[in-house]
Amino acid sequence: MASIAEQPNKGEIRENKQKNMGGEGRNRRVLQDIGNLVAKQGHVGINVSKPVARNFRAQLLANAQDKNKKSSTEVENAAVVTKVKAAEKPKEEPEVIVISSDDETEEKEKKQYVPKTNKARDKNAKAFSSVLSARSKAACGLPREPVLNIDATDTDNELAAAEYIDDIYEFYKSTEKDGCVHDYMGSQPDINAKMRSILVDWLIEVHRKFELMPETLYLTLNIVDRFLSVKAVPRRELQLVGISSMLLASKYEEIWAPEVNDFVCISDNAYVSEQVLLMEKTILRKLEWYLTVPTPYVFLVRYIKASTPSDKETEYMVFFLAELAMMHYPTVVLHCPSLIAASAVLVARCTLQRTPFWTSTLKHYTGYSEEQLRDCAKTLINLHATAPESKLRAVYKKYSSSDCSSVALHPPAKNLTELS
Repeated sequence: MASIAEQPNKGEIRENKQKNMGGEGRNRRVLQDIGNLVAKQGHVGINVSKPVARNFRAQLLANAQDKNKKSSTEVENAAVVTKVKAAEKPKEEPEVIVISSDDETEEKEKKQYVPKTNKARDKNAKAFSSVLSARSKAACGLPREPVLNIDATDTDNELAAAEYIDDIYEFYKSTEKDGCVHDYMGSQPDINAKMRSILVDWLIEVHRKFELMPETLYLTLNIVDRFLSVKAVPRRELQLVGISSMLLASKYEEIWAPEVNDFVCISDNAYVSEQVLLMEKTILRKLEWYLTVPTPYVFLVRYIKASTPSDKETEYMVFFLAELAMMHYPTVVLHCPSLIAASAVLVARCTLQRTPFWTSTLKHYTGYSEEQLRDCAKTLINLHATAPESKLRAVYKKYSSSDCSSVALHPPAKNLTELS
């Protein structure tokens, strides 16, 4: 803030000298060093003629009336600065010392300079990022598709576990290899892949007749494959392995699991209750009670949710293709559950003409690109094409009904060129 020193009378000079003998005198010497003009070294007073001071006072009074009720100090300072600047050029008056503290000057510079610089930088940054965005879009050929937050509507649903769902599926992806099986038919002297497909076809019918949860079916097939991969089973006990595995899965997944006698009846009394219970114990021992595995089902429900917009027809088509894959032994042993689930979603969207067939949202939540799914997707398309003529028709019959939107009756995707 600028101010002018007026000519004090002699009495005032003596008082001021006595008051300013300490640190204030040191400040005055410093002010002399920063370029202020003083007539005589060490003289505190400033030679300003009284007429000039009166003119300044008159100007200050006029300015105070124009600026409605501004503080007298601010008006006086502003007027003095204006008067000094105007008076310096036309008149050769004695120079006036304008004193302003260093702190006030720095604050004033910050208020004026910093915001202007930041605004300029913000504008430049926007313009620069816009140019970069335009160039990336031009390079890619298409605008970048945003990734949707598929859990945004579940924030108030405690059962959806929206806060932990990403961590849960990251854990599923990291542990799914523990539940995968490799080609085990070489270690089975009495059964083959065709017999396994017949068993799975029959288990799908039993699952539907008992009206069990879909989780139960996928866990049943996982238990069957893992058990067959560690123990050789004679042909006559293959069905026993199937019903004992479904009994275990039902106890794990269902609220009301079917009884042992229900499975004995459904197998046309081929076995007795004691045999079923004994096989159940054998399976648990061989699998070391390890039943908590990520099956294709846990990935299917997540990837269907990411396939926006989702509807019942798309959901049924995905499950139809996934169950066809579970019947096909080479698909099960060659591909992990998450990849089978993602491929089923891709082929379902292609079959029902849900464009684009693979989105940024699906890629984000599945972790697979379209190219990575191509081999498995090709297998699912072939399975769909051959399903009407297959002797194992449980899956085709199930999804040809109106209860499942008759999705099996849709013509399969013609070729993989439709996936691009």
